Amino acid sequence: MAFGGPRGLVPRWELPVGVAALLLLLFSVTAAQEPSVAACSQNTNRTCEECLKNVSCLWCNTNKACLDYPVTRILPPSSLCTLSSARWGVCWVNFEALIVTLSAGGGAVLLALAACCCACCCRRKRSRRPEKGEEKAAREREERRVRQEERRAEMKSRHDEIRKKYGLFKEENPYARFENN
Repeated sequence: MAFGGPRGLVPRWELPVGVAALLLLLFSVTAAQEPSVAACSQNTNRTCEECLKNVSCLWCNTNKACLDYPVTRILPPSSLCTLSSARWGVCWVNFEALIVTLSAGGGAVLLALAACCCACCCRRKRSRRPEKGEEKAAREREERRVRQEERRAEMKSRHDEIRKKYGLFKEENPYARFENN
């Protein structure tokens, strides 16, 4: 075993095995692509199912031709085959229907995502509003408490004045005689 940097201990044979697997994969992909070029033209004047067994082939329904899919373009050109008669992937769906279906489905997904985002944003705004409302309610409570204290002090002073007027107010503490002993 050898040190492999930040990952810790790595077996010495791991790197060559990975490289060998990558090379084997590349060779198998290139080997699979070479016969497919000849396979598309071989399936002309046969059935659509036979042609579309190979993913890189395109079936043209008007002239019963199995053609190589033009990978440099997204849609096959009309000189190759019209969209209404072109089949790719499955025989029962033409390219026009596939495009309309995928665009409608994509639009529906985008619309659903937009609706979800709007719903999440509105929910956040609603959850923030009570916080502002709570702050406002706390401020109002504090203002009411201060006003109540002011009113209490005012009432106490008024009552003390009335007590003084009628001689009921005693300035000395009634408990003072117990403390002086």
